[in-house]
Amino acid sequence: MVSAIFLFIIAGLAEIGGGYLVWLWLRENASPWYGVIGSLILVLYGIIPTLQNFPTFGRVYAAYGGVFIVLAILWGWWVDKNTPDLYDFIGAAICMIGVSVILWAPR
Repeated sequence: MVSAIFLFIIAGLAEIGGGYLVWLWLRENASPWYGVIGSLILVLYGIIPTLQNFPTFGRVYAAYGGVFIVLAILWGWWVDKNTPDLYDFIGAAICMIGVSVILWAPR
């Protein structure tokens, strides 16, 4: 379980970080190198979820989606200085409940 959570967090940081660098390049007129590095990080993001031990692609990505939402809210808070409100926290908690059901419900 710890390795699954670790891989989800690493994947999320790669997706958000890579996307953020591309955003800076295209939206904030940063150097094209931001786009190149961001794109390479996004390729790495595509590889990381394949390291999960869960047997099905769809289930891994469904669960990852919830983790991504939480990480995106935290990124916005820490990097963009956009403080989450009550509904952001409630939505993130609902997502994490969904992640738990998807990954660890008895089958």
